[in-house]
Amino acid sequence: MNHSHASAPASGQHDHMFLGDGHRRNEKRVWLVIALTAAMMLIEIVAGTIYGSMALVADGWHMSTHAAAMLIAALAYGYARRHARDTRFSFGTGKLGDLAGFASAIVLALVSLMIGWQSLVRLADPVAIQFNEAIGIAVVGLAVNLASAWLLKDDAGHHHHGGGHRHDHGDAHTQGHGHDHHRHAGHGARDNNLRSAYMHVLADALTSVLAIVALVLGRSYGWHWADPVMGIVGALVIANWSWGLVRDAGGALLDKTPAGSDLADNIRSAMEDADTQVTDLHVWQVGPGHHAVIVSLLADHPQPPSGYKSRLAHLAGLSHVTIEVEPATPSPA
Repeated sequence: MNHSHASAPASGQHDHMFLGDGHRRNEKRVWLVIALTAAMMLIEIVAGTIYGSMALVADGWHMSTHAAAMLIAALAYGYARRHARDTRFSFGTGKLGDLAGFASAIVLALVSLMIGWQSLVRLADPVAIQFNEAIGIAVVGLAVNLASAWLLKDDAGHHHHGGGHRHDHGDAHTQGHGHDHHRHAGHGARDNNLRSAYMHVLADALTSVLAIVALVLGRSYGWHWADPVMGIVGALVIANWSWGLVRDAGGALLDKTPAGSDLADNIRSAMEDADTQVTDLHVWQVGPGHHAVIVSLLADHPQPPSGYKSRLAHLAGLSHVTIEVEPATPSPA
């Protein structure tokens, strides 16, 4: 019995390496943050239970779900890297991060529901809190969260070219077929996988801050209700963050052009002139900072593919371009 395995393209062929800038760096940072989060998670759950702080316990369980969500991100980075040249993936593995980010956003939504429910239960049935001890643990948790956020902060807007090949294709209707190989990733690429891990850390930091505020108010004024109320506030904020991530990662998975992007308009403007009309245009993201484009043109005097491709050379982030050209007046039979 013969067994076959997908492999990298043969010499002379192009691949679809559409990973984001800093892919390996981000993967290592996520693993480090997972270790920090897991350690602090255990401390906060135990301490919150001993000292009676709902906000602290919620923060600890919150961190446990975030650790699991960040594990999804780390595993996605590893899988995408190992299979980046696997020919079974038609457009590479660059969008695996969006899939992981979407899954993490769902986890984030479940976390907000859990915190909100637990806070409502504690609001109806308050318990005694040992404020000084709980505040100390919450401060340590906040320090860990801020360190983790610093590690995961995306330097979006400062990316350098270097994310993957650019491939340009001429259609059979044109006078040739060409390939350009450029390292041409877009600036300011949004990595939804890293963003999801960062948001989980921010959510941890938010609940730590709210826990500290609630505990200080409770200790100073006897406002025991402040602890669960702050938990409810945190749940609402986290739910909002989750929705934003679901919207953006889901949009990328469904090949939606990112909100505010003028790439399609710029492509149309660059291609059209008195001789050439764009009849169909598709632009979608295939990885952080990488976009695939299919352009169908109607031209009075069709040019070779290179002539049309040169019109897009100034646009960053076009990593896979397919151009189809039809003559405006069909040739006589």
